[in-house]
Amino acid sequence: MREVDVVGVRVEMPSSQPIVLLREVGGERYLPIWIGAAEASAIAFAQQGMEPPRPLTHDLFAETIRTLGHTLSQVRIVNLTDGVFEAILVFDDKTEISARPSDSIALALRTGTPLFCTEEILAEAGIPVPDSENDEAEEVEEEEEVERFREFLDHVSPEDFDKS
Repeated sequence: MREVDVVGVRVEMPSSQPIVLLREVGGERYLPIWIGAAEASAIAFAQQGMEPPRPLTHDLFAETIRTLGHTLSQVRIVNLTDGVFEAILVFDDKTEISARPSDSIALALRTGTPLFCTEEILAEAGIPVPDSENDEAEEVEEEEEVERFREFLDHVSPEDFDKS
């Protein structure tokens, strides 16, 4: 398993399909996952620290986990079949629950839970985006990463991930 970070949510044009982009920690591969609009909003809200007036479903689930005295210890993206990703929520008592990656990512962001992806999925669907030369500051690196992601989105389509 390789740890991944959430880079962000973007909209792929011209289809207007939301994508969550994950980045391999300590590596150069990015993993785009096409998601629904509601899940994209939930992930973006969590990344930006926004709290809606009423809890979203992911907020409710995170609060339920806490209230029941448990913690979410890991989110794992474990399978890719016919372009559909599958994730597993792993709890502190080793209980595992199958879930959609988009819901799992939204929940992980709300609970501070690390995200992992299998090496096989990164090898199959990951896209290498080499880091640029020694960046002077983290802020510059983030801006360049966003620009590389925008360039990537300008040239990618869902068909690029169809391995059949």
